[in-house]
Amino acid sequence: MKYTTLPHTNIKISKICLGTMTWGNQNTEAEGHAQLDYALEQGVNFIDTAEMYPVPASPETQGATSKIIGSWLKKTGHRDTVVLASKIVGRPSDYTAHIRTSGITPSSVEEAVNAELKRLQTDYIDLYQIHWPERETNTFGVRDYKHNPNDAWEDNFNNVLHALEAQIKLGKIRHIGMSNEKAWGAMRYLEESKAHSLPRMKTIQNAYSLINRGFEGDMAEIAMRENLGLLAYSPMAFGVLSGKYIKDTAADNARLKLFPRFARYSSEPSTEATKRYLKIAEANNMNLAQMSLAFVTQQPFVTSSIIGATSLGQLKENIGSINLTLNDEVLKQINAVHAEIPNPAC
Repeated sequence: MKYTTLPHTNIKISKICLGTMTWGNQNTEAEGHAQLDYALEQGVNFIDTAEMYPVPASPETQGATSKIIGSWLKKTGHRDTVVLASKIVGRPSDYTAHIRTSGITPSSVEEAVNAELKRLQTDYIDLYQIHWPERETNTFGVRDYKHNPNDAWEDNFNNVLHALEAQIKLGKIRHIGMSNEKAWGAMRYLEESKAHSLPRMKTIQNAYSLINRGFEGDMAEIAMRENLGLLAYSPMAFGVLSGKYIKDTAADNARLKLFPRFARYSSEPSTEATKRYLKIAEANNMNLAQMSLAFVTQQPFVTSSIIGATSLGQLKENIGSINLTLNDEVLKQINAVHAEIPNPAC
């Protein structure tokens, strides 16, 4: 395994982070525990969850993922050997109304943190993240920002940081981050923390993959100049970048077979780009999954790549990508495809 540090901290984390959002829906508790055991054996010490997991979110399963992690921590006693990241839901929506209908306030943060600590069976969370922005903006597959002058949101970056600071002072969370955030929001958080001596956002968890390299625009500059670490999610684009959907080898419990509405990585341009990346991988004696993950992991602005799997076989393959480094010729071929079909899933 390769390691780095959580930006602006002395916490050592693996360059591969174990994503868990299928546990409690596509995966059982026993399967989640088996994945945790294997990942830890391979040197993965960074685990990411969220209060709304598993996905798709539902009142019946909400919090099940973290409960699976919690029962594993209790069984194994490995709390001090892993770094736990979790998330509080962002702007209220119909999708998460079963969790809460308020925004991020001192009381909602306190409620969310306490509930998550109970599920995880721990007394602290290493990295606590805002799952998506409080304001109305383009997230989750929406390509372009369109301003809505009727959005009732009021600037609350300062209030959010104060709410998180209260939990840091209580020792319940150690560090904070954001997710699905944009350039304006990221800089507002960073400037607010500087201006008012408030806790600093250490990381940003955004989508990044071969078919969604949108982060390489203004966000990459912010990440590099501000040392804001990207925790890259969906580096496999919901499994699309394994090539299994092109080859028609996807299992019946594959994400896009079970939940076809998650189609943001399945457009015609995305499929064409994936076919071309598959040819590059095969021509260079690699499998597409490992090439896709290696590409993400070796980017200078990526702190850790969040992988997920529904089987141990997939997990072994994904973690094994850490041993692959793409040479200049392969990167040249990848960038040629990107130049012709830029960000088809952005």
